[in-house]
Amino acid sequence: MTCWIDTHCHLDAAEFEPDALAVRSRAAAKNVAHCVIPAVQVANFEAVRRLAHACGDSYALGIHPLCVAQAQDADLALLDAQLARYREDPRLVAVGEIGLDFFVPELCLSPLRERQEYFYLAQLRLARKHGLPVLLHVRRSADRLLKGLRAVAPQPATGGAVELGWRGIAHAFNGSAQQASAFIALGFKLGFGGALTYERAQQLRRLAVSLPLDSIVLETDAPDMPPHWLYKTAQQRAAGEPQGRNEPGELPGMAAELAALRGLSLDDLAAATTRNAMDALPRLRALLAPVPGAGLAAP
Repeated sequence: MTCWIDTHCHLDAAEFEPDALAVRSRAAAKNVAHCVIPAVQVANFEAVRRLAHACGDSYALGIHPLCVAQAQDADLALLDAQLARYREDPRLVAVGEIGLDFFVPELCLSPLRERQEYFYLAQLRLARKHGLPVLLHVRRSADRLLKGLRAVAPQPATGGAVELGWRGIAHAFNGSAQQASAFIALGFKLGFGGALTYERAQQLRRLAVSLPLDSIVLETDAPDMPPHWLYKTAQQRAAGEPQGRNEPGELPGMAAELAALRGLSLDDLAAATTRNAMDALPRLRALLAPVPGAGLAAP
């Protein structure tokens, strides 16, 4: 059976509040065996943890760059405490979603630009402290993210050895080939999803074809970043057509687009991206090993 991992799905989002478990069940019926549910602020730490356990999935804890304006310095201490509290929880797989966003105009200006940098670097240090990978938000910020990754030194491993590089995912990657190579060299996989389904996204589609297969993971970023078959133009929305809601169950369709672009079978793409996801987020190996794609766990 061809099974998929959605490495970035905001199943706790308000759009899913009425039917999150039904959404996840539909995805399971389409062979989405596992979802990674990242937090975006301290207020939803418990929600993502509970959903991950209810659905047999995994979660990450972090403070999103779009949320730093409302975040308090004390939130970093709370994140540190929660990472320590759930250190032995096998479903806690990363620190995330963290990063930098230089697309939103007000976030590019002082003081929010500097505040983003402060929260980003602090959370990188927490990831190092707790030995976890990171899920990176990369929006017009690849070079600054790379600078931060290089600035936060690796921590000594057991026996005095040094752990080289990072693990994690550059989520919704849309940078240059040079930036992609830099993330890969540091140990990251690159996340691809709905954006690559648009024919007009030619640079992104070329990148998705040219990158080494072992550098790619799949994601939906649901409910955001819908694939082309769900997207409605402003004119269509004005005429009363609702925007289609992106769900983790759309992942196989996105995968089919990538497989066609690369000339791969779905089975080969599923095997490669699953292996890549487990390399990026090592705790997934134990979660997926018993019965891949077996369905939902009891709440």
